[in-house]
Amino acid sequence: MTIKAVIFDFDGTILDTETPEFTHWQALYHQHDRQLNLSDWQRGIGTWDAFDPWLGLPDSVQQDRHATHERLRADIHHTIERSDLRPGVRHVLDAIRPAGLRLALATSSDRAWVTRWLHHHHLYDHFETLATRDDVTRVKPHPELYTLATHQLGLHPHECLAVEDSLNGATAAAAAGLHVVVVPNDVTRTQAFLPEWGRVEGYEGGLEALLGTVRG
Repeated sequence: MTIKAVIFDFDGTILDTETPEFTHWQALYHQHDRQLNLSDWQRGIGTWDAFDPWLGLPDSVQQDRHATHERLRADIHHTIERSDLRPGVRHVLDAIRPAGLRLALATSSDRAWVTRWLHHHHLYDHFETLATRDDVTRVKPHPELYTLATHQLGLHPHECLAVEDSLNGATAAAAAGLHVVVVPNDVTRTQAFLPEWGRVEGYEGGLEALLGTVRG
């Protein structure tokens, strides 16, 4: 099976924005003697509006929601700003073009968010095309983002490998007809990924390990 392009998810896959977001929300819950379950939080990873964490907080927090959200968002962004890329992922991204492959990105996040962090980590020019929430009517787990990304590349889905970290993302890629490899992070590791999807626990094996999961 010939793979011609690799299409990466962003949040949690290239830069782990998901773990700090969960831990900050979890801390907010603890401040109000509430418990934020990881299994609930996981429903919203890789998609949009699937889980509303505000619903688990007391009315006193709801009444001050705007100010609370501004503080929380600032704390999350500060943590992400000080975070590095996932270990080994830069080496993988650097290896894709020299290997004769093309590189794209498909994300349920908006373009402004993704481009901010790609520029911050000097990765923007690595990607031939970006498919973001701004470009589609339905985000993951619907396949539209991956269908768009393959169309932008001018390739068939079966010629592309999707690199994902979440169940919603992997579901979207598979539904679009791409090969899938899951590289989970701390908040997605326990999700119920399908056995037919490739899986590696990190990027230490380089591009070869990702491509090695593709089944003919």
